[in-house]
Amino acid sequence: MYTILTTTSFLRTAQKFFKRHPELKTRFESIIKILQKDPANPSLKLHALKGELKGLFAVRLTYKYRITIIIRLKQKEIILIDIGSHDEVY
Repeated sequence: MYTILTTTSFLRTAQKFFKRHPELKTRFESIIKILQKDPANPSLKLHALKGELKGLFAVRLTYKYRITIIIRLKQKEIILIDIGSHDEVY
């Protein structure tokens, strides 16, 4: 089981995001539960990012929205970095 951590920046962004998209809150919670159990679960569409965001990963919240994360395998930690549309987080 992985520990989910957040940054203060993520918390601010998420608060604004869920004010605009309250219908995605339950979907977000289910994504977090899956991440905790198995970050490699195919339903998450986990993929590594390139370029300036090299070292980060992204998972799909919906077709339009993504969550960027850092995965620390040895510590079994996942740090939530950003949430938003494809263009906003990349």
